[in-house]
Formats: sequence, C-alpha cells, structure tokens
Amino acid sequence: MTKNQKRYLAAIAIIFIAFSVIVFAAPLKMNGVFWISYVFSIIAMAIQIYVFKIAFGGGKSVRSKFYGFPIARIGIAYLVIQIFLSVIFMVLAAIVPLWLVIILYVVALAAAVLGLISTNAIRDEIERQDVKLQADTGCMQMLRSQIDSLPEQCEDKEAVKALVNLADEFRYSDPVSGEALEDIENDLMALMSELQKAVIDNDAEGVKGLCKRTSAALTERNRLCKLNK
Repeated sequence: MTKNQKRYLAAIAIIFIAFSVIVFAAPLKMNGVFWISYVFSIIAMAIQIYVFKIAFGGGKSVRSKFYGFPIARIGIAYLVIQIFLSVIFMVLAAIVPLWLVIILYVVALAAAVLGLISTNAIRDEIERQDVKLQADTGCMQMLRSQIDSLPEQCEDKEAVKALVNLADEFRYSDPVSGEALEDIENDLMALMSELQKAVIDNDAEGVKGLCKRTSAALTERNRLCKLNK
C-alpha cells in the first residue's frame, strides 16, 4: 500500500469517526429516516475506496493518473452531497417521510455510479487514443532521429548541405502514420538505411543521390497524407 493510499484511507476513517460521533451525540430522533441516512452515508464513504482504486490505482503513467482526477472528483462530490443530505434529513427525521429519503438517496447513488462508469470509460478511450498516437508517430520520429544524426558524420560540404535540407523536410512533415502510408514509409526506411551506409562509407555522391531519392519519397508521403485526411 502506497503512502497516498494510506493517507486516503486515513481521511475516510477520520470522516467516518467524526460523522458517527456527531450524529450519535446530537439529540436526533433515531427512527427509520435516521438509520437509512446513516447507512447511505457509510456506503458513500466505502465507495471512496473503490473510487480511489479506479482513479489512481490502474494507470502507471503520470498522464493516466492525471485522467483519474475527474473520477475522484465525482466520488468526492457524491460523498459531500450524501453527507449533507443525511445531516439535513436526520435533523428533520420526525417530519420527513421515509419513502422520500430512500428515493433521493437511491437517485444520488445511481447518478454517482453512472458518472463514475462514464468518466472511467472516457478515460480509457483517451488513454487508448494516446497509445495509438504514440504508435502512429513512431516511424517518423525514428526517421527524424536518424537523419538528424547524419550531417555531423559527413565531411563533404555539399553532402552535409543535402543532409541538412533533408532533415528540415522531415522536421516539417506530418508525423502521423497510417495504413495508406505503410508502403512509402517502408521505402523511406530502406532509403534511410542506404543513406546511413553511404555516410559511413564517405560516399559523397551516393549521399547526395540518396538525399534526392529520399526527398522524392518523402514528398510522395506528404501527398498521400493530405489525400487521406
């Protein structure tokens, strides 16, 4: 159990103790309304443990935990509302009908549960899209990294200029890949391998020629990117 989990459980325990002491110490009428109010308040406190688990316990990344805050906010809002309603109805226990109290509590609980489910589903979808976007940009990020490292390894000035210009073209190209770009990106990776070999072999003419071919392939990829949007 992490320190944050311990703190969270301690906070819930403090709320439970304080609430119980106050409602039992106060001169309230302990009828059905009182006990139903007390039970639903305890349920709201217990739910916070589950809320904390799904909000911050599942994801490992900072981004995932950040997306958990709206879930936690719903849980806390439900707890505050439930305790507020419980106190009001406990005070008015002698005149408030039991059926009305039960209906309000059940509606509040159902709304909180539905809110938690929908918010958690949205968080899952956002995380899925983030993972997909990271995967979709992986190819171009790798190619950019490779081309950026080549100019400093080359000695011929014209070849260096060609490599720098090609690096700029990669830098301003759309980073997101897709199924329609798979073939052209495979060609780009093959050309990049040849270009790296030419740089290592100090083949200035080969570097300049491969830069032109890679630039043409990259231009075609950019064209396909626009067509598929």
